[in-house]
Amino acid sequence: MKKQSSPTLSSLNRRSFMKGGLVTGGAVAMGAGMLSNSKAALGEGFDRNLDRGDAAILRFLAAAELVEADLWGQYAELGGVANGTPNAYQNAFMNLDGDGPQYITSNTLDEVSHADFLNAYLASKGESPVNLDAFRTLQGSKATGAQNIGRLTNLMHLTVDTSWYTRYRSTTNPDLGATFPQALNITNRSAIPVTDADFDNPTHIQAIADIAAFHFGSIEQGGTSLYAALSQKVTGAQALEITLGIGGSEIAHFLEWVDFAGNAVQGPPITDQGLTFPDFNDPPNPQLQTNLIFPIPCEFINANLPKCAVIRPLTDQFAGAQAAVQSLTASGLFSGQSKDFFATLGQLAEQADAARRLP
Repeated sequence: MKKQSSPTLSSLNRRSFMKGGLVTGGAVAMGAGMLSNSKAALGEGFDRNLDRGDAAILRFLAAAELVEADLWGQYAELGGVANGTPNAYQNAFMNLDGDGPQYITSNTLDEVSHADFLNAYLASKGESPVNLDAFRTLQGSKATGAQNIGRLTNLMHLTVDTSWYTRYRSTTNPDLGATFPQALNITNRSAIPVTDADFDNPTHIQAIADIAAFHFGSIEQGGTSLYAALSQKVTGAQALEITLGIGGSEIAHFLEWVDFAGNAVQGPPITDQGLTFPDFNDPPNPQLQTNLIFPIPCEFINANLPKCAVIRPLTDQFAGAQAAVQSLTASGLFSGQSKDFFATLGQLAEQADAARRLP
């Protein structure tokens, strides 16, 4: 395994990216030289003053987007748009939706753009950007198509929180004390083929893709809540424009993966290594209904007010920066990472949560 060194997305040909379906982890980590070169140009016409709390929020979001870009890059390498004959993993995604590989590639491109933008914006304000290259040490998949480079994230030992699926079909809200059952119990499973042997069994590779489908939803609903929670803290109008703008993109991602995950559980059940993906529509159950892809109106602000269709959760306790780190860590996404990595991410999260809107 080797550390990755590659150009930023801005220097990549978009057409070749979409054709190949590949984004490398290093493409999202802008080196100090690149940032310093762009700093003056980007800073031109910008208000150079950035509230300390806003800087902390944007810095944590940059770190979160680097993490997202790293994990989505791994999905795109193996399951994104095919460059030639699709492999079994790509075919398994197309069983869920004919455009599945394209959605994966597009989602990856979006997360890379978020990371690049946030770091460049921070640099344009004279703030330190986030660079996690030192932590790209994890071994990724060894299947054909995966790059032999250092990773930030581990997609091969995931415990996926699938309670988001039932939460968004409920009229109750975690911010007001509600709890939700797991739609599926996915524990210590891989969401990508680990070696070429995983391509050989059609049921096994379909189960891997189905696990990924629920992981997609888990990641993007978390990002949706994170941006909404942190938007409540920002002070500057431009910082708010950024969190609302990028947060809106996260919402768009989430809704696609709600539908995608539903496609994994509306046909004949499949079982692989003790994990069963049943037909959620048999028998009918409103909390599992697969074609309910929009948030059901729920309690909001106060249980005595009319129910309202909203993002949930929205509070620091469940959706803030530290909550996001805790959730991702519990999922096994950072399995194998160093103490320094957790300390770095934890400090960024603590500073973001400590930000307060000025009176």
